[in-house]
Amino acid sequence: MDRRDFLLTAAFAAAKAAPARSLILLSESDPGRMRSALTPERAALFEKLTADALAAGPWSVTYHRPTGLGVNAGPHDYVSEGPYWWPDPKNPAGPYIRKDGQRNPARFLGNRNDLGSLCTAILSLGLGACFLKNPACAPRANSVLTVWFLDPKTRMTPHLEHGQLTRGHDDGRGTGLIDTVSFIHLVQGIALMELTGSLDGAVSQGVRQWFTDFTRWMNTSQKGLAEKKSGNNHATWWTAQAAAYSCFTADSPTLAMCWNHYRDYLAPTEIQPDGSCPREEARTQSLSYSSMNLDAFSVICRLAQVHGVNLWEAVDRSFHYLLPYVLQPDTWKKPQISKYSAAGIVFPGLAGIGIPSQELLAAYRKLPRADSPWVQFNDLLIRAA
Repeated sequence: MDRRDFLLTAAFAAAKAAPARSLILLSESDPGRMRSALTPERAALFEKLTADALAAGPWSVTYHRPTGLGVNAGPHDYVSEGPYWWPDPKNPAGPYIRKDGQRNPARFLGNRNDLGSLCTAILSLGLGACFLKNPACAPRANSVLTVWFLDPKTRMTPHLEHGQLTRGHDDGRGTGLIDTVSFIHLVQGIALMELTGSLDGAVSQGVRQWFTDFTRWMNTSQKGLAEKKSGNNHATWWTAQAAAYSCFTADSPTLAMCWNHYRDYLAPTEIQPDGSCPREEARTQSLSYSSMNLDAFSVICRLAQVHGVNLWEAVDRSFHYLLPYVLQPDTWKKPQISKYSAAGIVFPGLAGIGIPSQELLAAYRKLPRADSPWVQFNDLLIRAA
């Protein structure tokens, strides 16, 4: 056994003694099973994802700043525009108007794209460190994380006061929190790197403090609290984010709040007795939004399950309600103005191993799988289980 094999084996053994919260979506025994289930084909894909991540970045909210938006944002504040807002043909210089499901390509995307690239890279580096034993991954992650979260010259302020602003209406909305869903991927990537013992402790501690501050903002600000009670997929993803970040920071009280919010608000408010989610079905991309919402529910349930809390029953009917349409999108009769793709959804697999349900797992195995690190990480977890 070479030194890296020894260190990885020791890290997996040490992880069994560590609190499950440090592994985010993984139980204590999952990493070893996943490594054993890694096929040559998937390893080759992980190699490519890792190579791409090693060559990319760093990123910072300070690198791209909006112009002409009239937003009162500081140089370290994250800024984005709502995707479905357009100039009014009847009043081109006036407030923008909303066209649901139609994305405005001219909106400011600098911070949004960089955040997505950051999270993709960190999860890819986590895959490379944990499953490929690539020694270059953690040093690169240390550098990239420092730029986005820690360096006083380039760090993002831990709030989203200026997310998804709408021109002529506001300089930020609570809905901007949907932009940060991929931070879940990032904290999972960090957890994977920490299994190898190779991530700098000061960087880990600093990033955890950033997420402690960010989660506090989510739970106390007007925008954060509005998103928490939005009544649709935004509220579900708010809860998934708060739970994931609280796993990362070992914030037990907020985790308990998330489980209660799921039981008392999300499931009874969003899900009808037949399993449908009317707020999602009212959208112009109704099948896509319904799937997106169930992905959020499945992430919450998986996080809870790792912590010994079973939340699957309340949403089980929704998984089975939507499943036939995921398999055969042409049978969906509600609005869907663009072509639906199931390549990026994970709920049939996470629910299949969580409930457990052979019906959901059998359906999951029929779905195409995207090459993104998030989909591939979940696919390896599901198949290893």
